[in-house]
Amino acid sequence: MGSEHTSAEPDAAVECRNLWKIFGDREAEALAAARERGMAKDEIFAEFGCVVGVADASFRVQEGEIFCIMGLSGSGKSTLIRHINRLIEPTAGDVIVEGVKVNDLNQTELRNLRSGTIGMVFQHMALWPHRTIRDNVSYGLEVRGVDEKARGAAADKALAQVKLDGWQSRYPDELSGGMQQRVGLARAMAADPDILLMDEPFSALDPLIRRELQDEFLELSKTMNKTTLFITHDLDEAVRMGHHVAIMKDGYIVQQGRPEDIVTKPEGDYVSKFVSSMSTLGFMTAGDVMTDVGDAEGDAPKFDAHTNIKDLLPHLEGSHSHVLVSNDDGQPIGMVTPETIVAAVQFDLNKELA
Repeated sequence: MGSEHTSAEPDAAVECRNLWKIFGDREAEALAAARERGMAKDEIFAEFGCVVGVADASFRVQEGEIFCIMGLSGSGKSTLIRHINRLIEPTAGDVIVEGVKVNDLNQTELRNLRSGTIGMVFQHMALWPHRTIRDNVSYGLEVRGVDEKARGAAADKALAQVKLDGWQSRYPDELSGGMQQRVGLARAMAADPDILLMDEPFSALDPLIRRELQDEFLELSKTMNKTTLFITHDLDEAVRMGHHVAIMKDGYIVQQGRPEDIVTKPEGDYVSKFVSSMSTLGFMTAGDVMTDVGDAEGDAPKFDAHTNIKDLLPHLEGSHSHVLVSNDDGQPIGMVTPETIVAAVQFDLNKELA
């Protein structure tokens, strides 16, 4: 990728800056109306006949993290992710991948981005039924002119990573739905891309298979160190999979942050409705439940404020009646007792029963 570098921070593998996508013949007028007059999606459609796909979206994805974009049908999540490899041209705003502005890439550079830097996994794999699993996985490398031996080795390595070693000579109709999803992931990984775009890859699967593939991908992600943008309509999946989560509605990102912040500190009625049935206990930290230090003993175990409460429980047994919560300098800023944790549990139960 040889375009001009931007001022994006080094740890941002992917960045979107004020990204807009408006579909229709009067997109420029619609964009101006949205920016200057604050017109909503339905108002823009009524006046200009244009559809707002993405509206002023900004986010940063750090290298190696899983960034989940969650939203219902029509929220703009799939439209947004297709800007990363410029399958869709933006109406306004910038997409920056590894410090390079994707908007400015020429066709050769764009092909290199799509074939080498970024891999994409769809909900429906569209595997070639007449090609073996190995040939399906190596197809992208074949198009790039990689020799048969090298592309076969890359396909075999990718298939082994997704636990399909030994299935290379089979055909797609011999595989279950979950196995076909693994083939799709292996196909994206065969070129060893830095970034994976995953558009609802597990949505069509049965719940048990879906959970199994989530677990496998999380484990695989730890060793691959790939940067992943993961699209889903399921908040439970987003919270489980993502290091960070962005929630979309009508093209806008209405909240983004760590999963625990989304669940415990929802912003606005829309996000609150999504998280209302979710238990917050798994996301509570020492900082959430701590009380004043008071006359707490200084030799009690110390933890930082982000420590999950489940990790505190073993230290509240036996001789210790409390643990200390410290700041970055190691100075106590609060304490946690069994009683404060019980109060948090009771609050969560009352929330669920309300």
